[in-house]
Amino acid sequence: MEQQIQQLFSKFDQLHILIVGDVMIDAYMWGKVDRISPEAPVPVISVSHRENRLGGAANVALNIQSLGAAPVMCAMIGDDAKGKVFQNLLVKRQMTGVGILTSAHRKTTVKTRVISGNQHLLRIDDESSKPLDTELEQQFIDHTLNLMDQFPFAAIIFEDYDKGNITPRVIEQVVAKANRLNIPTLVDPKKRNFMFYQGVTLFKPNFKEICEGLKTDIPKGDFAALHQAAEKLRSQLRAGLIMVTLSEMGVYITSGESYFRVPAEIRDIADVSGAGDTVISVAACCLASGFEPRDIAAISNLAGGLVCEKVGVVPVDKTQLLAEAEVFFKNREKRY
Repeated sequence: MEQQIQQLFSKFDQLHILIVGDVMIDAYMWGKVDRISPEAPVPVISVSHRENRLGGAANVALNIQSLGAAPVMCAMIGDDAKGKVFQNLLVKRQMTGVGILTSAHRKTTVKTRVISGNQHLLRIDDESSKPLDTELEQQFIDHTLNLMDQFPFAAIIFEDYDKGNITPRVIEQVVAKANRLNIPTLVDPKKRNFMFYQGVTLFKPNFKEICEGLKTDIPKGDFAALHQAAEKLRSQLRAGLIMVTLSEMGVYITSGESYFRVPAEIRDIADVSGAGDTVISVAACCLASGFEPRDIAAISNLAGGLVCEKVGVVPVDKTQLLAEAEVFFKNREKRY
């Protein structure tokens, strides 16, 4: 099994993955807190340094790159100062910007996290979540479909942060073409477009999102109820697979014929930011490389846990993930 896992991981290096969605900048202010403000009962942080990183759908692209595959992002950002910062970050990371569109009518999203030591104190979001207008929407659709003609994509990820790039028409036209070309589609959803992802291959909500999306309460730990809800969702979306991330309870996946839950690994959690981006990235590479559903869930679960051990939004390390996967699958039958 160890050799088989290595061979499957080596397939990642041959993949081109399209990421459609909301890119952003993850900005950080690092410093030290040693007093409370006299103006209000809030901590005062003395900033030691600042950093900008690629975030949102761009963090998915970073994870895809870290796994050895070739990511192409399709997104629209603002024609503004932060947009230029974003473009410079792409160059720094040696990532293509061929799929990035700019518009004076859009705003580049920036999420600023204030951190002291390993403590996440505050997040400041500078953004606009208004959907693309009709003209920009058509431009975005045409650009995405053209990219699908230019690259041999092995999978397409919809990375939806409800910031406006993904609309029902974008979903409908991209999924339709992907299905004609036999390209699997994966979704990391948010609330606005939750039920519009008709006919996708893998749909990955977290526990809160599936409850809100179906407007139902599922008792935590009741996997029979979760399976019933997931099957209802799978039927309504006409999706191939439903994979639900369950935080400390692991990952659940169903194909309709069977379902599996992979328990979470014991971790020293430092920061959960970006874990969902990692999970969908690994799931896409595994799905495109021929992994079985339960193995997609298992490896994605391992990857999500690994990035939670690090502060800030960071991509998964492929070598570390492979090492953990090899250990995991030696005892696979005991773990499921």
